[in-house]
Amino acid sequence: MAARLVQRCCWRHLGAFVSTPSAVPASLLVPAGKVVMARALPQAPFALFHTSSPSSWADGFSVKEQVEDSGNPEHKVIGELIETATSPQELFQLSELHDLNSNQASLIITQLSRLAAEKKLETESILQDERFQQLIGITDDQISQVWNNTLVNLLKSLYSLGVDSSRREMQSVEQEVLWRLRRLTFRQLASLAEFLAVKQGKESKLLNEVIKKLELRWTELEGTRTVVTLMAKVGHISPTLMDRLEDKALELAEQFNLDDIRKITLALAYQNRRCVPLLRALSYHLIQKHPELSLNILMDLIFAYGKLNFHQPQVFQKIATDLHPHISTMTPVEVTRCIRSFALLKWLSLPLSEAIAQYALDNTKQLSVAHLCSIILSFARLNFQPSGSEDFFNMVHEELQDQLDNLEPHLLTDLVWSLCVLQQAKAPYLQRVLAPEFHARIRGDQSLKAQNLRLKLIHINAAAKLESPDYRGPFLPAEMLNVAEPAGEKVTLLQSSLRDALAGVLGSRDNGRFDVRTIYGWQIDAEMVVNNENKPLPLKDFAAPHLLRSEGTKPLPPGARRVAFLRWEFPYFSNRSKDLLGRYVMARRHVQAAGFLVVDVS
Repeated sequence: MAARLVQRCCWRHLGAFVSTPSAVPASLLVPAGKVVMARALPQAPFALFHTSSPSSWADGFSVKEQVEDSGNPEHKVIGELIETATSPQELFQLSELHDLNSNQASLIITQLSRLAAEKKLETESILQDERFQQLIGITDDQISQVWNNTLVNLLKSLYSLGVDSSRREMQSVEQEVLWRLRRLTFRQLASLAEFLAVKQGKESKLLNEVIKKLELRWTELEGTRTVVTLMAKVGHISPTLMDRLEDKALELAEQFNLDDIRKITLALAYQNRRCVPLLRALSYHLIQKHPELSLNILMDLIFAYGKLNFHQPQVFQKIATDLHPHISTMTPVEVTRCIRSFALLKWLSLPLSEAIAQYALDNTKQLSVAHLCSIILSFARLNFQPSGSEDFFNMVHEELQDQLDNLEPHLLTDLVWSLCVLQQAKAPYLQRVLAPEFHARIRGDQSLKAQNLRLKLIHINAAAKLESPDYRGPFLPAEMLNVAEPAGEKVTLLQSSLRDALAGVLGSRDNGRFDVRTIYGWQIDAEMVVNNENKPLPLKDFAAPHLLRSEGTKPLPPGARRVAFLRWEFPYFSNRSKDLLGRYVMARRHVQAAGFLVVDVS
């Protein structure tokens, strides 16, 4: 009972003090966000003397801060002088002419930081000025009386000015912020987290504490700006917080403007977070509400969708259509970035690709070898042949013929492989990568990168043998044609369905092979030999030139044919668009050239 009586009396007297600020003795004023004796005696009755209520924290200032700011004319004048100062000297003169308190000293330091950033001033001269040291001293002596919002800005300003983090005054400010975290508004926490994430990174102890508070108070999230900023700047540090931010972003999806959508999709892309519900919602509102997209937004969106491998045909069509008029004015970097993203998505826009091919012809001198290679690799992935194919590839050969020796081995291999897909690989390209000294570098290397390089060399070797009758060598040695089976590769539903369907047709296991790894680098999902009446024959009896080691030696009887089943298992392509994936097209050509009748299975 006594405790409750004391509590009621304390709040009544405190209400009188706040309502008549002029009557309050300075010694009785409680600093913003502070609790009298709270740290020493957390359960004491004195803890009731808190000068702010929950509703007063909306703008970052407590009741007492608002009263002092508006009720003291001298403080108001000094505040205006600080805001309107245009040089560090004006601010330092203020510190000489007026007896400043810790809040005013903190505001001057914040303004110094702002001026240094805006005018690109040398911060060293500011830090070494004796008057700056005096300002830091004032804030340190009265650090507990600095208002919350001012304290947060003070900490950011000291970091921006480059104050040594080992200084006692700097550590004092950091510690004070750490103590007050529970009393900061969500907006202040978000602002501090954004700043620390950029300035100090995930190793910052203070940042980790701020993020913990954000995770606990995520229900206070309001407004699109805070959500977007936290996702872009802080989300990568805390997956838990990012989960909450994605949920909130999905809730606010309809309110995002174009720039918000761009920032969110980029944040998801950079963090490899494929949040399908959020991406679908953003895509929907992008199509419905934003008819015109700028070049920068178009480029960032297609990059993000490509990085996340997220397919949204309506969005792709819109981006391709909107990009088309910009192609002629784009830089080589923008053009290559654009076509590379569409290639990753396996999305072919004929008008856009034709425009890029024409751009390459019109801007040959501006394109570097790397840019040109990137365009060729992208065209190969989409199996795109320009309408002016002869002119385009003549330009390509002319630009690349003297640059092959300067290309890094993996890029050179990718380039020649892409030219094989497009059936444009001439003898000089083939000889470069099939030469013994070239592939000797990866012999014995079991890394994933080396295995991928070896597989592409086998594809190139197959193209040289099957599609280049005038090519005389060199070729890869037999020991390099054996491709190791990928470890832990799972049988897909389509593969198992194919096996079940063929089991009844073959009659006997001797009449078929499954998962056949050929010397051409391509895997045949199923193989059989049929006679002129289309009846299966035992495979083991016949020679198999497509295998590294053949079990039989007999030639096929007259009228007999080899049949290969190739699995088409790309979820975003229909049967009618199989010619859009260069890798599959080259595999099909090589298997046909090896004497097979190819059956597509999808």
